[in-house]
Amino acid sequence: MIRIGINGVAGRMGQRIVALAAAKETFKIAVALEAATHPQIGSDAGETAGIKPIGVSITADWEQKVDVMIDFSSPKCTDMLIQNCLDRETALVFATTGITPDQYNRLCLAAKKIPVLYSPSMSLMVNMAMKLCELTARTFKNKDTDVEIIEKHHRFKVDAPSGTALKFGTIIAKEMGHTLLQHGRNGNIGERSRNEIGFHAVRIGDNPGEHTIMFGLLGETLEITVKASNRDCYAQGALESAQFLFGKPPGLYAMDNVMGL
Repeated sequence: MIRIGINGVAGRMGQRIVALAAAKETFKIAVALEAATHPQIGSDAGETAGIKPIGVSITADWEQKVDVMIDFSSPKCTDMLIQNCLDRETALVFATTGITPDQYNRLCLAAKKIPVLYSPSMSLMVNMAMKLCELTARTFKNKDTDVEIIEKHHRFKVDAPSGTALKFGTIIAKEMGHTLLQHGRNGNIGERSRNEIGFHAVRIGDNPGEHTIMFGLLGETLEITVKASNRDCYAQGALESAQFLFGKPPGLYAMDNVMGL
């Protein structure tokens, strides 16, 4: 049985991880972490997630042994979480978006001492779509191809473009040699640059996540779209990542490794 901790346990994603993990014999929820000022501190993590009590209280203190910590929280917590995982020699599944380049570098340094799996999206289908985009970009890199990325998320998301959209862009830019990432357009900006990837962020209702990547030639367009109908795809991917990471040596892993791509 894999003992997991969940950082950001009272958030939308944290609650779904609790609900799914509690239903699996593979996992034991050992630690449920939240900010010390959170109103759910002291509550049972299962009840907060809308299931029966699991006997684990939400706390700001990490006291029990954990095999793998899963983080869906805020970049404000990242530095402390990385240090706590290093101090406890605990594997880390890191799914928080909006981190700074310095924080990403700290994750990479931590991976020299503990196993770290980092992905802007825990969705299996999103990561498959990334592979399809990589192949498309490689195939059409010398065809004067336009690339545009539209992402849609719920009204509560604080970063834009999404970390997943930026990851799509990074993969495509690497294959095609594009260097300019254009975030939206406004005014008389002139003809589209031949060296740019356009990003467009939509924030609407409770949309859990949708990405469309468009490759355009004169006369034809290919669109690759991946949609989440609820948050369980991200929670399930995080749990599969935790199972993959359990017992692994130090290193920086990705969803490619989990999926065997």
